[in-house]
Amino acid sequence: MGKSVDDAINEAGSSLTRPLPHWLGLAVSGLAILLSIAHLFLAIFPEVSELERNAAHFAGFALLCALLYPGFGRRARGNWPLIIDGFIGIAVAAAAIHLALAEDAIYERGVRLSPLDWTACAVVLLGAMELSRRAAGIVIPILIFLSLSYVVLWGQWVGGVFHFAGLSWETLFFRSVYGDDALFGSIARISSTYVFLFIIFGAFLIQSGAGDFVIDLARVVAGKLTGGPGLIAVIASGLTGTISGSAIANTASTGVITIPLMKRAGYQPKFAAGVEAASSTGGQLMPPIMGAGAFVMASFTQISYEHIVVVAALPALLYFLSVAFFVRIEAKRLDLKPIPTEGRTLRMALRDGGASFIFPVGLLIWLLVSGFTPTYAAVFGVIAVIVSSWLTKRPMGPKGVLKALELGARNMVTSAILLCSVGLVVNVIATAGIGNTFSLMIANWAGGSLLIAIVLVAIASLVLGMGLPVTAAYIVLATLSAPALAGMISDLAVIDAIASGTLPQAAQPIIMLANPEAAASLVAPMPRSEAIALVTSLPLEIAAPLRELAVSPEAALAALLSAHFIVFYLSQDSNVTPPVCLAAFTAAAIAESKPMATGIASWKLAKGLYIAPVLFAYTPLLSGDWMAALQVFAFAVIGTYAIAAALQGCMETPMGWLLRALALAAGLACIWPFSLTVNAIGACTTVALLVLNIQVGRNPAAKTG
Repeated sequence: MGKSVDDAINEAGSSLTRPLPHWLGLAVSGLAILLSIAHLFLAIFPEVSELERNAAHFAGFALLCALLYPGFGRRARGNWPLIIDGFIGIAVAAAAIHLALAEDAIYERGVRLSPLDWTACAVVLLGAMELSRRAAGIVIPILIFLSLSYVVLWGQWVGGVFHFAGLSWETLFFRSVYGDDALFGSIARISSTYVFLFIIFGAFLIQSGAGDFVIDLARVVAGKLTGGPGLIAVIASGLTGTISGSAIANTASTGVITIPLMKRAGYQPKFAAGVEAASSTGGQLMPPIMGAGAFVMASFTQISYEHIVVVAALPALLYFLSVAFFVRIEAKRLDLKPIPTEGRTLRMALRDGGASFIFPVGLLIWLLVSGFTPTYAAVFGVIAVIVSSWLTKRPMGPKGVLKALELGARNMVTSAILLCSVGLVVNVIATAGIGNTFSLMIANWAGGSLLIAIVLVAIASLVLGMGLPVTAAYIVLATLSAPALAGMISDLAVIDAIASGTLPQAAQPIIMLANPEAAASLVAPMPRSEAIALVTSLPLEIAAPLRELAVSPEAALAALLSAHFIVFYLSQDSNVTPPVCLAAFTAAAIAESKPMATGIASWKLAKGLYIAPVLFAYTPLLSGDWMAALQVFAFAVIGTYAIAAALQGCMETPMGWLLRALALAAGLACIWPFSLTVNAIGACTTVALLVLNIQVGRNPAAKTG
């Protein structure tokens, strides 16, 4: 098979780090191992305060980042660049530790900073900006600078809704370090607990050989099917996504195996690379480990992580099916044949490496379902990997455990720095009330249309994603736009209640305050169009209390979850959408295809990222009502197949433009959220087209359209 997928994952993302002298490399490895052990210990035995843990978390990774990511470029020669970077890392780490220990003294002085506190605050803020630049480019440092300067300098000169009187520098420094959403606040807590622990868990899976098992399993399951090489990429990337937590790392790891396999089978290089990029992007959506975004979502919404990953299952499956449909249809269009499995069987795959993947992931899911916290589940998952590896061909001894601990910390450097640093931006958004203001602007720009609001969020996501990693883009977008989306989704329930004449009596006076003429019509059903016009005309001071009275707590919770899932899915599109789509560009390098052409191919294949948000907004897919969710899912599966067939121009055999247009209409009808009858017509039309297409394939003389 050549290079193993585990070796590829180990190498993914390492191209930006600098080579270190042997002695310093050993020191960095020791620090990485120590960080992993400390976080695992604190997950079970929380011996320090949350602030101290978060500050130590930032300090340790600040030092690692300064040493691994050069500030002067990899080509800088001599010892001075390394000495300067080491000094920066030590200074930032020492300042962070000092601030964690100085909190009580600062409060005792009446929230006054001493000269040493001032210096430490300046060092950690400047350090956060510089290390973010090294880890992910210039965008986050610019956002941090603009945010901090807004609340102390230029916000007072801005007119209108964004006018901000300003804070003193002392207040800014204090809130930036000790605020609930600040550098060592809630997002840093997520980074130092859930995110890092699951990245360690993934590192242990990688070191145990789970990545090779995933490829073997995908080969056995999909190798003999039409479009087998592409389906292998879909399955392998989905499963590997539960390990790597990064679309780019996922692409680089599984892509070195799946892309050449697809090219040998006859797929065009750009399509093969697009399949890998789109599939790897879906790894962030696949439960039980959905990357950092799921933990941030749990923190933002106060909805349990367990509930989030359960309701995420159907949308994630829909996404991967949508990519699989494109793969199979393209294989049919090109008349590609299945590939041999090279003698591998399911029994052989399970025997060689199955235990190191199935047992730990199974235990993890059981622990989460049983009510254990994600931190406990991750720690016991790590122990399960070590134990179960002894049932495979790659048992993990002390050396393997240490390598996994080091790999986990190295893989966490970028995420830790970015998650802590982006807290500075979120803190300003919360302090200045920008989130609520921006949400109002989205609602106004959308003119009451939820679909237009989703499009606006998608555009904002794409723009942010050009410079921000996916998780950071989700954090910023969720802070700015999720409240508006949640409110507009709740309004749908209000509209339904008014249209059906079932609006609670307690809510009717609220509407009468804004529209006394509507009083008589509220006691009886009215046309839905009139209900929509009535609700969208209400000012916010009326609409907000109306939602609280007219929408049940369960529906309000579903609306909040749907809003965050919309943002979460749309934040992934920067991986596969030109002009900047890093996962697609990574795949293009492996496939030796044109980067922009690959980006366009991956964008077309990842249509599930745009279909799912519409379903989240208008259907009960995330409501927790499984019968309703399965109904939506079933029609959506048929619809995505029809849409894929229309875009590719083929089902079982190529179609003409007329039938392609009909297939597109049928697919859109299947996902139309307002009428079960329209869904049924779309599904029946799709089935009829498929039957006709099969008949045409058997009798080429009968081709039409």
